[in-house]
Amino acid sequence: MTSEDVISPQPAAALAAVLDAPPAAGEALPLPWQWLYFLEWPPQAALGLDGHPTRGHFLPPIPHRRRMIAGGRMRARRGLEMGRPAVRTAELTAVTPKEGRTGELLFVTVRYEYRQGGELRLVDEQDLVYRSDPPAEEATPGETLPQPGEPASAPVPALADAGAGAAEAAWRLAVTVAPPLLFRFSALTANAHRIHYDQRYCTDVERYPGLVVHGPLLAVLMAELPRRHTLGRRITGLTYRLRRPVFEGEPFVVTGSPESGQLSVQDTSGRLRAEAHFT
Repeated sequence: MTSEDVISPQPAAALAAVLDAPPAAGEALPLPWQWLYFLEWPPQAALGLDGHPTRGHFLPPIPHRRRMIAGGRMRARRGLEMGRPAVRTAELTAVTPKEGRTGELLFVTVRYEYRQGGELRLVDEQDLVYRSDPPAEEATPGETLPQPGEPASAPVPALADAGAGAAEAAWRLAVTVAPPLLFRFSALTANAHRIHYDQRYCTDVERYPGLVVHGPLLAVLMAELPRRHTLGRRITGLTYRLRRPVFEGEPFVVTGSPESGQLSVQDTSGRLRAEAHFT
């Protein structure tokens, strides 16, 4: 599938405002801000109960499917330049079925290639997980997000071993996400999934304890650390994995190390919610 868009400065400026961050400087778009472009707005009648399209590209035939983003990899050869048109091609590169504790799971990898002037600028691979919608009494909102090659895990225990010490990290950003930020990020990324803004649906239907912070937002926040602290250096690669959900109003810390290139999202108990590595 091929689509075209202009890398205009307005979406990037809007995300910078949402993050209380400096705007993207220079000609190259920061990673992973390409998610602000090539947005799809299907007709309202094409949306399912959860807000996702019921039909479309790369949607597997799983009954009552729910989609989660497990992680991904991206590398920018030169980066996308502001103010110029771009072309994106999307390709399904891997499909792996598995049987999870609550039903059928399907791991899907989609590869996006971004070009400007015919030159390949950016490759972005996303790992998605589709699973059958479990009955309400079987829903486990605290479970670890399944990863490609890994089975779905048991619910997160109340207490867990602490991850790498957040207090010792060179870069730290304390965050507590409120509903207005979730709403604005959903709008910027054309994400109509109701778990991010509809409290009643989120708790009554999908059985989460509160509104869910977008997985892509966690990836953006992790990538913000090197962008803010290494001025003048462009991040050329980002690999990220989403481990456990983060919920609205739940304090967490984004940490990073310039020496190792490691980034993480940890809650106040030190439990790992997401991790990444940048180059």
